[in-house]
Amino acid sequence: MGQQEKVSTSLAGAVSEGISSSLAAVDAELDRRYPGDPGTRQPVHTVYVPGNVFDAGTIRSWGDQALAALDEHAPDAASFAAVLGLSDELAEDVYARVRAKLEREPIEDLRVDFEDGYAGADEDQDAAKAARLINEAYANGGAAPYMGIRMKCMEAAVRDRGIRTTDVFLTGLLENGGLPDGLVLTLPKVTYPEQVTAFVRLLEAFEKAHGLDAGRLGFEIQIETSQSILAADGTAAVARMIDAAEGRATGLHYGTFDYSACLGVSAAYQASDHPAADHAKAIMQVAAAGTGVRVSDGSTNVLPVGSTAHVHEAWKLHYGLTRRALARAYYQGWDMHPGHIPTRYAAVFAFYREGFETAAKRLSAYANHTGGDVMDEPATAKALSSYLLRGLQCGALDTAEVDALTGMTRADVERFAAPRRGDLTAGVER
Repeated sequence: MGQQEKVSTSLAGAVSEGISSSLAAVDAELDRRYPGDPGTRQPVHTVYVPGNVFDAGTIRSWGDQALAALDEHAPDAASFAAVLGLSDELAEDVYARVRAKLEREPIEDLRVDFEDGYAGADEDQDAAKAARLINEAYANGGAAPYMGIRMKCMEAAVRDRGIRTTDVFLTGLLENGGLPDGLVLTLPKVTYPEQVTAFVRLLEAFEKAHGLDAGRLGFEIQIETSQSILAADGTAAVARMIDAAEGRATGLHYGTFDYSACLGVSAAYQASDHPAADHAKAIMQVAAAGTGVRVSDGSTNVLPVGSTAHVHEAWKLHYGLTRRALARAYYQGWDMHPGHIPTRYAAVFAFYREGFETAAKRLSAYANHTGGDVMDEPATAKALSSYLLRGLQCGALDTAEVDALTGMTRADVERFAAPRRGDLTAGVER
């Protein structure tokens, strides 16, 4: 052992204590505003079904229609790969996983819609029915991992109706078995943070009325207006909306067509890859970073229906938009038709399988201090493990193959994916 250096200091301990004391409020504020990702599963998509159409067979019906679309327009791996441009190495595996997913879990997140898509004559009855059917689905094992409703917004013309539908639906859940763990509520067309605050007060009142734990009910905020991105005073309104949710916000969902129309984009150019859409989502992403609020991309309204040629063109478009979103860290989007689901899962599975081996080896090298041709830092290790974990959650990757390449258990991967705040600068515990 070499000679130890003499270590001297010049400052009294009171200096460090004083600095820490002066930053105590900032430390608390960082913990409150930026708790980090919750570590729970984020669905790869959300499906909207009108409240007057939703029934007990909806989820299975979407899966069967998606499988039928594959049978008709891409009956084998080679034909599907040719449409999407999948490599020979991926074609068979991705196709098999897509079919298995459609049979096992065709929808990851379903929202019974009482807003734009709703055309029923008795909203009270449809909201009560939705509550009963959702609880029955969770009870019999036929539910999507996440389910809930999108009510009408907090604007004056429809506010009372939205409040009543929320009340009817939540009361119905309690009367039919309780609030499921996968419950999700979506508040649309939010323009001012005060509308978010109003919805928080509504949920607080419901929790108090039924003796529920404070904060039990969370919700997503749908970004569909220009004012939700840039407020009249020039501030980023979406950041203020997250704050106004008082810890209840779980997601920010981009509304492709309402937002585009709000900016005057003509119908032919309303798409999730329009520059206006990229601008909005970039601001949403920065506002949500570190808060635990997830960002979701929008949708395409080009439906894969009709002739095989048209279906293939629609599939190419949807696949490309989904891959584009994934590369930009928008890990969730909307699907508007059963025919979109095969390409949603194909894009997601290809995304994770293409980078799986590299990510696994980099994470293993980092965890074991073995080095490699890339010098990774704790924040990158978090990104690598999050990538692997998302792949496991959706079915793109299998636990055994991740274990084999990383030399880590799933619990190990989860720990790297959700480190404590200090771990990102001080080093992850191993």
